[in-house]
Amino acid sequence: MHATSLLFAARQLTVQMMQNPQILAALQERLDGLNGSPSGYMESLPKVVKRRVNALKNLQVKCAHIEAKFYEEVHELERKYAALYQPLFDKRSDIVRAAYEPTDEECEWKVDEEEELTVSKQEEMKEKAKLEEEKKDEEKEDPKGIPEFWLTVFKNVDLLSDMLQVGSEQKVGHSICGGSYCLPPAGQTSFTLEFYFEPNEFFTNTVLTKTYKMRSEPDESDPFSFDGPEIMSCTGCTIDWTKGKNVTLKTIKKKQKHKGRGTVRTVTKTVPNDSFFNFFSPPEVPENGELDEDSEAILAADFEIGHFIRERIVPRAILYFTGEAIEDDDDEYDEEGEEADDEEGEEEADEENDPDYDPKVSTQPGS
Repeated sequence: MHATSLLFAARQLTVQMMQNPQILAALQERLDGLNGSPSGYMESLPKVVKRRVNALKNLQVKCAHIEAKFYEEVHELERKYAALYQPLFDKRSDIVRAAYEPTDEECEWKVDEEEELTVSKQEEMKEKAKLEEEKKDEEKEDPKGIPEFWLTVFKNVDLLSDMLQVGSEQKVGHSICGGSYCLPPAGQTSFTLEFYFEPNEFFTNTVLTKTYKMRSEPDESDPFSFDGPEIMSCTGCTIDWTKGKNVTLKTIKKKQKHKGRGTVRTVTKTVPNDSFFNFFSPPEVPENGELDEDSEAILAADFEIGHFIRERIVPRAILYFTGEAIEDDDDEYDEEGEEADDEEGEEEADEENDPDYDPKVSTQPGS
């Protein structure tokens, strides 16, 4: 039989086997049995070789501790440069909330050639709309600062936009006037996110905070799992809600039927509501570190959001406001997609060059 025919037959057999639930169950049971157990090869090593393997493991533990020291020094560098960034973040906040009006020199922006071409194409449209805009501007007062700056940033990021519910939630979002983070004194590896708010009808707080505690040293019971600093827990803050304005709660009405008399009554209950502000009330991590699946999922998403806000949103807020940072993120995913497409193309070409390939016969599971 031709080699390609054998390969094709093997593929078909594999597909048939993977569709058999009994074979899949047996395979899964075998894999579960292997999980966490040493390989047969390691067990077969002579005792003198195993001694040397243990020596290499001890070296690896020392490497993990050196790596932890590296991250400690990185954290100290972050603290140093955070102090340099902070005045710029403060000035950004002042401009956004109209506490400071930038000078003409500060407002100058050099447009690159590509942007110039785009601008020139839009000049005619802008000129036509200019008169109408001037009329509207005359009727309205000059806007203060940059309206809805942080709300727009949040809306432009998929990870955060899903957290902002419609209705009252959006109204609260209008009052966000600043975002920042701060690092603790030397020797502590944590960070605190800070969100500043203009006076609003929903709560009296002017700032809401979220602190993430991190661990940057290997776990003595499992040193090989160390892969840099990791978030261990987080603490929110108390929101002083105005009566009747708590958007993290909602009122529902349920009908209840009496089992004996058969009468029906309507009961009003207050239940939790999906809200961005639940971000400030995360599940508490018990001392033993054990969580149920729901809490684990919530904290995993929480940690991802907190890290993203610190690393991307706060430092590059203006680029998420304009959409430029979003385009950069999309470009990264597009490149990965193109690579995947190329691989699929190569696979299709191989099948077409196979003299025994029959396009009518599908090799996909479940076909």
